[in-house]
Amino acid sequence: MKRRLFTGGAVAAALAPLAATRAFAQTLPKSVVRIVVGFPPGGGTDVLARLLAQKLGAMWGVPVVVENKAGAAGIIAAGDVAKSQPDGSTLLMAHINSHGIAPGLQSLSYSAERDFAPIALVGATPQMLICASNQPVRTLKGLVELCRSRPGEIIFGSAGNGSAQHLALELFKARANIDVLHVPYKGSAPLVTDMLGGHVQYSFEGMTTATQYLAGGKMTAIAQTRAKRSRSFPAVPTLAESGFEGYEASIWFGLVGPARMDPALVNRMNKDVNTVLAMPDVIARLDQFGAEDGGGSPQRFGDFMHAEREKWARIIKTANITVDK
Repeated sequence: MKRRLFTGGAVAAALAPLAATRAFAQTLPKSVVRIVVGFPPGGGTDVLARLLAQKLGAMWGVPVVVENKAGAAGIIAAGDVAKSQPDGSTLLMAHINSHGIAPGLQSLSYSAERDFAPIALVGATPQMLICASNQPVRTLKGLVELCRSRPGEIIFGSAGNGSAQHLALELFKARANIDVLHVPYKGSAPLVTDMLGGHVQYSFEGMTTATQYLAGGKMTAIAQTRAKRSRSFPAVPTLAESGFEGYEASIWFGLVGPARMDPALVNRMNKDVNTVLAMPDVIARLDQFGAEDGGGSPQRFGDFMHAEREKWARIIKTANITVDK
């Protein structure tokens, strides 16, 4: 039998792939991974986080759980994750509120730019201008006329002061030259409950939350907020095409961790999130909510968030928007 002879360099070359594979695998946390959500259970961010957690847990072989830490439109949760150990055991379902709007709106305990490691964009979805289906006025033209005839009386809810829904409302008020009563909630789920109960008349709401109520006939969609109509709701006009040219206020979601995470860990998680987003059942679920444009590299997500922060800072300054105290 011939004996194979290896030089030291050949041995190293032969073992390198195995060593790389082991190092790559070792970057994953060995115990429970938490995905923190800054909103109550039942809202759009929570739904997508749970879908991601289920799939990643199966892939990683460790429990991946969602922890709801509601308050201040996601800012409290973001501040807590920013202080967490960068070992991958604590992640955040970042949201346009905490990582796009809030940095240009108020002082924060964290830096959205420096205190987080972008992992992957999960998706962007339109907001829907909605009302309970028993509201007498259910058209955009009629709503504007109603608000102008009763300034400060028509009640609009939002998922919280400074939330994406609040900012969409403020932009609408400025563009339509109307005054309404804004009632903030701690998340979308309690807001929708009060809308169905007749305590709130209208709201801008993310499609991930609104879809189930629109499909069931409990809510009516008046308009949507992206520049083009969602494939999920092709019959619902955009505000941009309904006399408010250039109006756009979408909601986006993405996975981030604390800064100083090992780049190998970030890349592993990014790869696995992209794998999840390509699964047929996940694609079908995202399509139900109109969530589009997810995936890509950590750099892509980081650049996207940076551009969003600059955009919203300009809008907030131009429209002179402030957070109600």
